[in-house]
Amino acid sequence: MRTAYKVRIYPTPEQAAVLNRTFGCVRLVWNTVLAWRQARYRAEGATTSYVQTDRYLTELKRDGGHNFLYEVSSVPLQQALRHQHTAFVNFFAGRARHPRFKSRHGRQSATYTRSAFRWRDGRLHLAKMDGPLEFVWSWPEVAPAMIDPTTVTVSRDPSGRWYASLAVEADADPEPLPCTGSQAGIDLGVTDFVVLSTGEKIPNPRHLGCKARNLARYQRRMARKQRGSANQAKAKAKVARAHTKVRDARADFLHRISTRLVRDHDLIVIEDLNVKGMVRNHSLARAISDCGWGEFRRQLEYKTAKYGRTLVVIDRWYPSSKTCSACGHLLAQLSLSTRTWQCPSCGTRHDRDVNAAKNILAAGRAVSACGADVSPQGSSLRRSAVKQEAQPVRVGIPRL
Repeated sequence: MRTAYKVRIYPTPEQAAVLNRTFGCVRLVWNTVLAWRQARYRAEGATTSYVQTDRYLTELKRDGGHNFLYEVSSVPLQQALRHQHTAFVNFFAGRARHPRFKSRHGRQSATYTRSAFRWRDGRLHLAKMDGPLEFVWSWPEVAPAMIDPTTVTVSRDPSGRWYASLAVEADADPEPLPCTGSQAGIDLGVTDFVVLSTGEKIPNPRHLGCKARNLARYQRRMARKQRGSANQAKAKAKVARAHTKVRDARADFLHRISTRLVRDHDLIVIEDLNVKGMVRNHSLARAISDCGWGEFRRQLEYKTAKYGRTLVVIDRWYPSSKTCSACGHLLAQLSLSTRTWQCPSCGTRHDRDVNAAKNILAAGRAVSACGADVSPQGSSLRRSAVKQEAQPVRVGIPRL
């Protein structure tokens, strides 16, 4: 099993200068090779392999105008070419969009393999540096001296914080969590972030909304600064730090909720929401982006796989809100403003979100029992992201 430990590092001024120089060379190699690939494709209509980019990098170093590339380790430059080749493979396979040029104002990173770093007694030594990098270890149950990293990725975010990600090949998978006999259907929302089939509601903390006024004030101050001045750089760093606080608070909240759900439930069922399509609605784009539904699903996927739990993803077109969880009656229409409704067949009064979570759990049980694929298949992935529940189905049976 492959895992990673991301630690906060504190380089000295000399080490920061070496890393900043490395980031600049990696960015230059990426942008130069990407421009050369695009020009070659437009002129000759030919694709470029990794071996050809490697030769182009060698020629770039020898042309006399890029002698500064010899001042940094060659491994991060080679890794940049490998990452670009992987990005193009994913692009042609339809898994990602076209690779873009890197900017000096965003996140900077450089990847080192074993030939460019040493890990001795829990201390990290990078190439072209005299001393080890100081870092803070946050896993008391794991001794730093006992791990053996295969790659190290050093990064600096726009707020100026430094990190190192240590990729490690674990000897064995972690032991599965003990069975609890509990199952949960999850309905995600904006007002209540998570509504469980048990009736529990976890409110949405709205991290971005709470900081929106401060962010707007910092951005107005930055806009009044002279372009390219030192004061503008300070104001930009303050905006970046404010966004970092929002991002960290959101990530902490999502990790706490996902870890708790995986620990307390053997089976977790969620809907296949098209978040990318939902944010095209300009009225709800900020609120949906602030929720972090996509990241929440990603965390559930890897945590359930790591600890032996089961995650079932049902079709987004399953009418969970309009179906009575008691008798299976399907309403013809149900507006988004209607938060509670009474079943005309059995008379049961439903909370809209709790009823949807119960139906999601029933659908997930049906999928899990029949052995179907937990990932949605077919045309549901290509339809509009607006949740239209027009076609009737029977209760508890998802349309896969």
